[in-house]
Amino acid sequence: MIAALALTALPAHAQEGKAAQKLEERFAAADKDHDGKLTKAEAQAGMPRVAKHFDEIDTQKTGAVTLEQVKQFAAAQMKDRKK
Repeated sequence: MIAALALTALPAHAQEGKAAQKLEERFAAADKDHDGKLTKAEAQAGMPRVAKHFDEIDTQKTGAVTLEQVKQFAAAQMKDRKK
């Protein structure tokens, strides 16, 4: 039974892994100055959905968002959609 659960979870986990990798790649491409953060201008140019929700993601009001903040926001959005 545990093996069956592991096998059924594999496709979902693989999809999450691909989505996370794609997000990381898009973030890196948008991060033009390679400082590990996106400004609102960088987000507007390379990640329009992040730009649209920039103020919500930038909870510390630093004027930039990190990949971790974007991931947390995306995870919260996915969780809300599943409700």
